Amino acid sequence: MGKVSNDAGAGRGVRLGLPLAIGAAFAFGMSGGWARGLIDAGWSPGAAVTARIWVAALVLLIPAILSLRGRWGVLRRNIGMIATYGLLAVAATQLCYFQAVAVMDVGIALLIEYTAPIAVVLWLWLRRGERPSRRSILGALIAFVGLVLMLDILTGATVNGAGILWALGAMVGAATYFILSAKADTGLPPIALAGGGLLLGAIGLTVAGLVGVLPIAWTTDDITYRFGSVPWFVPVLAIGLIATALAYMLGIVSTRMLGSRLASFIALAEVVAALLFGWLLLGQLPDLLQMFGGVLVLAGVVVVKLGEPAPAEFVEPLPAVEAEGRPAPASGL
Repeated sequence: MGKVSNDAGAGRGVRLGLPLAIGAAFAFGMSGGWARGLIDAGWSPGAAVTARIWVAALVLLIPAILSLRGRWGVLRRNIGMIATYGLLAVAATQLCYFQAVAVMDVGIALLIEYTAPIAVVLWLWLRRGERPSRRSILGALIAFVGLVLMLDILTGATVNGAGILWALGAMVGAATYFILSAKADTGLPPIALAGGGLLLGAIGLTVAGLVGVLPIAWTTDDITYRFGSVPWFVPVLAIGLIATALAYMLGIVSTRMLGSRLASFIALAEVVAALLFGWLLLGQLPDLLQMFGGVLVLAGVVVVKLGEPAPAEFVEPLPAVEAEGRPAPASGL
């Protein structure tokens, strides 16, 4: 862990890093389908996301502690960032995403969230005066056209306004994730940031549920999916162990091997995974116009990222930090 993740590392370890990055994307992408089954059975989105984060936080707790190697001062210095990461970039993002998939198709909700890179470009422009390139502006316009087509606005179809707002909330949370993950001068190992953020996010959601701010409801009835019914703990463990804990681990390792930019492009496979699992688990499938709009959204995001300045190669002494704690553009988180 002696280098900040960058494109120079993309030429090494691609053979192993590529399947790991694809595995991370597909692991993250299955969360919405499993969660929709829980929600349809009577679980509140708050209960589903709280269970997800607690399972993942407990799994990553020991690796996160070991990654610090006794450097507790680093943890204390970054407690504010970890809290923001856990409460906003993790808990709020995933809660908004689960709220969105409760009332709209999984793939469409994730595509809206995946416009987060555009929000980051806008924030950097307004906040820091970093004017976007012409390519980034073109990409944003392409993605906007795709979003209009994807939501069937032009055909007069009924649009679930609440679902769109929840998905946009997830997008804001994902953009916050990117901004926080880009801080390379914290001295905090990425697995510690992920594990600590998940733990604080789980505690925050639990407290919100206990005081009545966040509705918490669950059932131990079997959960029905397209292929049949399963016990309630099957989707809970699938979301917590595979779609969160394993996904974070695979994502961190693959980003170290591929570099942050290449890994972020490969992470767009999460949208394909969300569509696939939405169909396998729920029978959801967008129509041709929505599919075309989704392709435009992805194309626009790619163009935006191509318009970003290439990261400079940089090496720093131990303890080292990777540029990103998770290589995926947002998760659903």
